[in-house]
Amino acid sequence: MPKNTPAPDSPQDPLDAQAALYQTRAAYEEYAKTLPWSAEPMPGWEGDKQLHSSYRSHKEDSPGYTEEQATEVRCRQDELRRPSAEVMTHPYWSTLSEDVVAARMAVKHAHESAEV
Repeated sequence: MPKNTPAPDSPQDPLDAQAALYQTRAAYEEYAKTLPWSAEPMPGWEGDKQLHSSYRSHKEDSPGYTEEQATEVRCRQDELRRPSAEVMTHPYWSTLSEDVVAARMAVKHAHESAEV
């Protein structure tokens, strides 16, 4: 069986659940990019100058999340837990007598072969 290809007898259900997990995670990460770097108000900082470089890492002050942003983050995290639990506890895994890890990895990476 080629790498990153689900086992021929893998049901579509775990593949669909894994795809839903990836989509939900991607939506969460996109939303997170719009948020301040800290959930709580925090002062910014500037790092030390590094040897052989003029670059100094830094962060601006963070106002923290608004109440609406904090609520949205909690909701999106709850949304992310559902497909994650569905993938982890899917009945298909209990039907396998051996090599569950290989089957899980095949399902986990099945979308990669579809993207190529």
